[in-house]
Amino acid sequence: MKLRPIKTELDYQNALKQIEKLFDAEPNSPEYDYLDILTTLVEVYEQKNHHIEAPEPISAIRYYLETRGLSEQDLKTIIGTEEQTQAILNRQQPLNLDIIRSLNQNLGIPAEILIKPYSLTQASK
Repeated sequence: MKLRPIKTELDYQNALKQIEKLFDAEPNSPEYDYLDILTTLVEVYEQKNHHIEAPEPISAIRYYLETRGLSEQDLKTIIGTEEQTQAILNRQQPLNLDIIRSLNQNLGIPAEILIKPYSLTQASK
């Protein structure tokens, strides 16, 4: 197993295949060390060539709820009231600094995602 820089998409695809083969390597083995170095090389290549745009705030909130098995009721305890929670999720009210802090602390949503601008809708009258 020879390590080399990942410079092309073909190099990248081959590295991913090698990672898949080594995924169950035993810790403290040469294969595990190789896997560790190879995943680092892949991460660097991905950061340079496969930039993934961060989600907008409301999508991120919904994703974090879903992946943690939480409901909108659980979110209410983080945000405050049922009305405020629904207004935020329905994009009728923007996130404020206190809510951003609370979502960051309680759900672990990165603040840099929560402060991104997003569009609001008009409340129906």
